[in-house]
Amino acid sequence: MAHVLVTGASGFLGSHIADALSMQGHQVSLFDRVPSPYLRDDQQMILGDITDKASVEKAVAGQEYVYHLAALADLNAAKTRPVDTVEINVLGTVNLLKACVDAGVKQFMFGSSVYVFSREGGFYRCSKQACESYVEEFQNRYGLDYTILRYGSLYGTRTDMANGVYRLLYRYMNETEMSYPGTSSDRREYIHVLDAAKLSAQVIDRREETTNKTYVITGNDHLAISDLFKMFGEILDRKVTLDFVGDREQTSGHYSITPYSYTPKLGRKMVTNEYVDMGQGLIELIADIQNQQK
Repeated sequence: MAHVLVTGASGFLGSHIADALSMQGHQVSLFDRVPSPYLRDDQQMILGDITDKASVEKAVAGQEYVYHLAALADLNAAKTRPVDTVEINVLGTVNLLKACVDAGVKQFMFGSSVYVFSREGGFYRCSKQACESYVEEFQNRYGLDYTILRYGSLYGTRTDMANGVYRLLYRYMNETEMSYPGTSSDRREYIHVLDAAKLSAQVIDRREETTNKTYVITGNDHLAISDLFKMFGEILDRKVTLDFVGDREQTSGHYSITPYSYTPKLGRKMVTNEYVDMGQGLIELIADIQNQQK
């Protein structure tokens, strides 16, 4: 059993990773600005902000491993908030890295994004690229071991309108006409958050192979956005008039088929043989949206 801190643990991915770590038998502490509605009896909640050095140092004290998921994670929101993106994503990460060095943390797991490969993604992409460089330099300078986890298109429960699949599904359930900023042929490798969390939590038990490595965590299959909408329609037995803005050659700031515009450090793709079926995952998410609307 290890002592593990998860930042951003009241949120979508962070809460699921915290649960996966707890189910593996680790002693998990959750660090976030607001209490987690998903806190388990065997978990500890620590309130604080990653931009506040004192609260970060207090949270990291006594921890062996740190999973860093706290961030301004909404790509669209970050487009118009460059200063906030730097303060939260970059400065917050550096605060945490320094605290980990001072506390003697064994390994730092950083939640990055496939957008680091891309020219798209705006200030969000810039922040993740910068953070990866800081993570690597802290290892070179101070010997803080790390694992970088670059997440792709996640979906599942415990999320909100900041999540792409949730946002599209919510609108499909409540509107008769809707527009999509990309093209009808846009493709994503969707992965259910439970699968991503399980893979992420395994890093600790696979230290010999994961230390100072970078992994890409995405789904096994490419799915066109037009096919995703077809799945919505078939599951809900509902028709919605769709307008794909990108088909008129207007850019959206998102990649269309692949994020790979250039490659920073090589990332190995982490996959699982057992994963949540997309149809089943969407049905679960529909139920979650319906429950929130009651």
